[in-house]
Amino acid sequence: MKKIINIVIGVVLLGGLMIFPTSCKKSFLDEEVINSHNTSEYKTSLGIDGLVIGMYQGLKFHFNYTWSYTTTNYGVDEFTVGGDRTEQMFNSYDGNFNSQSGDISAVFDNMYGNINSANIVIANVPVYYEGANKNTRLGEGYFMRAFDYFKLVKQFGGVPLKLEPSETIIEEFTRNSAQEVYEQVIKDFIQAYNLLPATVTENGRITKWAAAHFLAKAYLFRASELNNAWNSATKTEDLNNAIKYADIVINSGSHTLATNFSDLWNFTTPDGPNESNKEVILAAQFSNNITTYGRYGNQIHLYYPSIYQTVGGMVRDLAGDREFQRMRSTDYALDVFDRVNDSRFWKSFKTRYICNNPGTAPKWTTAHAPTPAQAGQFRFVGGEEAILYIVNNAGDTRYSAFEEKSTSPLPTDIGRRKPNLFVRYFAGQPQSYLNAHGNLGVSQFVALSKFMDGSRNLVASQFGQRDGILARLAETYLVAAEAYGRLGQFAAALPYLNKVRDRAAYKDGENREAYVDGGISYKTNPVTNAAALSSYSDKNTYFESNNIPVSTSNTLTSMHLNSEADIFNSNKEFYDKIGATSQTDKFLAFILNERSRELIGELMRWEDLARTKTLVARTAAFNAEAKPLDNKHYLRPIPQSFLDVIKSNGAPLTAAQKTAMQNPNW
Repeated sequence: MKKIINIVIGVVLLGGLMIFPTSCKKSFLDEEVINSHNTSEYKTSLGIDGLVIGMYQGLKFHFNYTWSYTTTNYGVDEFTVGGDRTEQMFNSYDGNFNSQSGDISAVFDNMYGNINSANIVIANVPVYYEGANKNTRLGEGYFMRAFDYFKLVKQFGGVPLKLEPSETIIEEFTRNSAQEVYEQVIKDFIQAYNLLPATVTENGRITKWAAAHFLAKAYLFRASELNNAWNSATKTEDLNNAIKYADIVINSGSHTLATNFSDLWNFTTPDGPNESNKEVILAAQFSNNITTYGRYGNQIHLYYPSIYQTVGGMVRDLAGDREFQRMRSTDYALDVFDRVNDSRFWKSFKTRYICNNPGTAPKWTTAHAPTPAQAGQFRFVGGEEAILYIVNNAGDTRYSAFEEKSTSPLPTDIGRRKPNLFVRYFAGQPQSYLNAHGNLGVSQFVALSKFMDGSRNLVASQFGQRDGILARLAETYLVAAEAYGRLGQFAAALPYLNKVRDRAAYKDGENREAYVDGGISYKTNPVTNAAALSSYSDKNTYFESNNIPVSTSNTLTSMHLNSEADIFNSNKEFYDKIGATSQTDKFLAFILNERSRELIGELMRWEDLARTKTLVARTAAFNAEAKPLDNKHYLRPIPQSFLDVIKSNGAPLTAAQKTAMQNPNW
């Protein structure tokens, strides 16, 4: 592999210290780390190459720590707080969520740190870079600057635009408008698209297709409701451009949808085939090289699993992951799927665990539901099912709450009994999106499993090693579909929607209870104890939950949209709950629902609900704890740490000046 020098720099900018983490893996990311104390290194081709590698490490930030989910997936319709309430303020929007919140300043500071590196690259490549990669390096600089400013404008609205390198501390800044930031983001993405290559020889490098994907997305965001106060002059052109650049990616031939949705999450080993799937347009590159972990590694795998290690018959293992129980799925997250016909639900959520600790398995008799204290004629054994999640609908009469222990479900026949059976709805319970039902709870819930990682080098390790997906082709299709719908061309949106929906349908002969997640990488993990039992199950509870006979016929007819009427006349899209009555409102609601079905948990939801100004209505309908305000919470607060250190005419900002620079009502 080619070894590239990565120059690690500390940049003091906008009141934040950004130190790029040491790097990761894979060809161009295998490097020797050299500390540098002056910027003369960046006036050589080798030094610029190293600085660009440092910018790639900035992509890992989006998966490193709690900011990854608090700023993207808390306080929305899909997820609420689980048993660990450490960052609950991002979900509740209570008084503990303010301009001093650490994850807010982390996003702000790290984006500007990477922007400063991009500014150096953009300034220095034309003057100092020699060699065939000159345009590529310049394109990478423009892409990274656009990518980071795009993140900032989505979170904060208008922010200071700094387009020149900073070699010393700068203390005075003027805040630009969101309109000005979007203009710069689009300009930079266009530059990146024009300069970047169509193909790369080093896995993980940015291509022009990544630039086109994010350019399409930036046009769509600028044309969305959050910007209605100023975007009328550019809206139609922006939507047409969103379609144009999405089509460029779709028709490039460089990226294709994964054949099976589960291929995206079938992580078998670091750098394995899953990580070169052609659907992935851009990913942050992680590694199993412990010397390149930096401080965090990829920690997304920690936040979505529910607790299993304390349940009878279970112990934490590599395959089951380390469960922080932060991101509890809402009832919306379960019901937005057609769980009979849409395979994406059963390929995105974990519903079975195998007993890996038989000594603690419950005992029970034929007359009672299982409890650990009961001595009876049945004991569960290792290698058999220990935990089942029954994802049923209200009206299911098969389960009732056990009289002596209301949290234990009692099936009507013993054949369905398992030692730990978590049932969504008991007989007689009405459908609800805001109240508890069944015996699910804050620690035992139907958990998203897209990011499971059994490749970690210790059971308790937080350092995930799988790549973090930042863009994939399915979203490109959804961007184009939404743009067509916003133009009122609903029929034109259907082929794009059907691309992802048809892929989601079960195929003829497909085993509907087949299941895979990244926990399966424990099988190739050299630290796995071959003699130990594993919690990993290769099945889901499709048939148990739906209470239907085994079937292997395709579901394409049910998933495919034949006309606009299939969208507007649907009774499965929650139109009544969120007040969608017009065709325009229904289409937007449908798109947001389809984005959930395809992209749930993939660190985008808050930005989608904020830019469409649907955050308040959707949390009111589906997230009982979330209380965002319409006049405040569509933007994050500008970090207090920034406002406290910048100056105006050489003097610290007054309280009035800080208020003027802060977002409304923060």
